[in-house]
Amino acid sequence: MYRAVALWALRTNVAPSDMHRLEQLANAAHIEFAPGDNAVLLNSEDVTDAIRTPEVSQAASEVSLVPAVRRALVEKQREIGGQVSVVMEGRDIGTVVFPEATVKIFLDALPEERATRRANESALPADLVEQQIRERDQRDRGRAESPLVQAPDAIYLDTTGLTIDDVEAAILKIIRDRTSNGRERTQ
Repeated sequence: MYRAVALWALRTNVAPSDMHRLEQLANAAHIEFAPGDNAVLLNSEDVTDAIRTPEVSQAASEVSLVPAVRRALVEKQREIGGQVSVVMEGRDIGTVVFPEATVKIFLDALPEERATRRANESALPADLVEQQIRERDQRDRGRAESPLVQAPDAIYLDTTGLTIDDVEAAILKIIRDRTSNGRERTQ
């Protein structure tokens, strides 16, 4: 969602420092996700690929620093979660957006590993991507509102060296361990 707002800001030449205009964009953004699909729609336009560029990634990290943008998107995320059962990922989903979620997983990997993965997707040099990842992590951990931290009740999963299939299997095991037939297990 932050990427979608960042894309809209880039397209309309809204500066990351223009907090008022960014808040307006976040409030006005109509962001949709099709169930069972990876498509992201912004104001009815499929922006799935457009939000994955390095430029949008950088802008999303800057846009996410704006407290009013965070508040607007948290409200939208909670609205989605209130309508249907969802799996959400994000840097404050388990701590701010859904602190009462049944299952919380804190996915992590060494910056070098994350950079290699991202570089393979973007054709950018891995060392540049690693630098960007480290800067974003530092910025997100240090922000005043909704900093990047692991929720106390989240299970830490280090994905360094794991394949996508390995990560999926580990996540499904955590979900099965935390739930039983769709109900939270009593502990």
